[in-house]
Amino acid sequence: MTTSIRRAPWFSETATRRVMAALEAACPSGARFVGGCVRNTLLGEPVTDIDIATQLEPDETIAALEAAGIRAIPTGYEHGTITAIANSEPFEITTLRRDVETDGRRAVVAFTKDWAEDAARRDFRMNALYADMQGDVHDPTGGGLEDLEARKIIFIGEPDMRLREDHLRNLRFFRFSAWYAGGIDPDGLAACARLKDGLQQIAAERIWKEFLRLMEAPSPYAAVEAMDGAGVLAQILPETEGIERLSGAARIEAGAGLKLSGFERFLCFLQPDRDTVKAVASRLRMSRLEQDRIVEFAKNAGKLSADLTGHDLKAVLYTMGRMTARDEIIWRWSGDQDGRWASILETAESWERPVFPVTGGDLIKQGVQPGPAMGERLRELEARWIANGFSMDGLSD
Repeated sequence: MTTSIRRAPWFSETATRRVMAALEAACPSGARFVGGCVRNTLLGEPVTDIDIATQLEPDETIAALEAAGIRAIPTGYEHGTITAIANSEPFEITTLRRDVETDGRRAVVAFTKDWAEDAARRDFRMNALYADMQGDVHDPTGGGLEDLEARKIIFIGEPDMRLREDHLRNLRFFRFSAWYAGGIDPDGLAACARLKDGLQQIAAERIWKEFLRLMEAPSPYAAVEAMDGAGVLAQILPETEGIERLSGAARIEAGAGLKLSGFERFLCFLQPDRDTVKAVASRLRMSRLEQDRIVEFAKNAGKLSADLTGHDLKAVLYTMGRMTARDEIIWRWSGDQDGRWASILETAESWERPVFPVTGGDLIKQGVQPGPAMGERLRELEARWIANGFSMDGLSD
């Protein structure tokens, strides 16, 4: 495996060079790229965020950036993080740190100039790779490059210690295994099982964000199976009745050539009971859009069946809407190997949903007063229009 990132397009961009030059001017050889941008470049994966570690302390980082005409935002000042905005692009710059005290959720840190100390406080060896201004990669833990080559997710030092420092690393272990690994490290898995109760200390929204990112991996199924076996899945999603339906989702993706979203896969853990899904959405502190989506999924459960065809199918699809219909089809198909679901999904995806041609304004012109009666009249007309093949022909006003 190469030990240089200098050929990466982002590495030579003007904004990147501006930020690094500003830090270099204040502290020669005191800034290095770190984490995902280095890891993903070496793996040939897309790079979306550029993180930089520096020996400069936060005030010094701000001064260095401003001296170069670069905007500096103290986004995480207490923990040493400053966000630089260069050419409208963000760069997160963090002072080298060592943990002084941790409680499983957050850490008290002290700044350092020692790259090895900074690396030692990180989660996995492949995430503790640094690259200097020339693009040469440094591996302070001595195992990061080896792990990348073997596609293994290995904790730095003792797994139990890393997890006790931040219990969210339990989910990160499974997420990174799903995205980057060729298997599950048994020592890391055993530690996650031992310390799964620590996830109760983590804020629900952080758990949901991490879990959804896991479910968005190209193929999260092996990691989820390991998570289930370790008891971690039940810890974060006690409402699940098992992963059998998720296995059905894997079958759909492999057999039908579909690409499911992380949210569609997530729904396979649940039964479409309205009270249950509302409780899940609330507990995990989902966004309003996500809450609305999961409630619509439950509300429309059972409306579709594999034997629906023609106008009967389209009438149901119309009342559900495209996204809800897809969620329902995937959920039903994942638990039912009936091949007709493929045709139903194709119809739902390709059918152009018609627009009901009558509005409140049309009824006002006919003398109907605005209010509940108008709404009832519109719903009645729409139902008749649907039953008439989405046509007003032959319908009286």
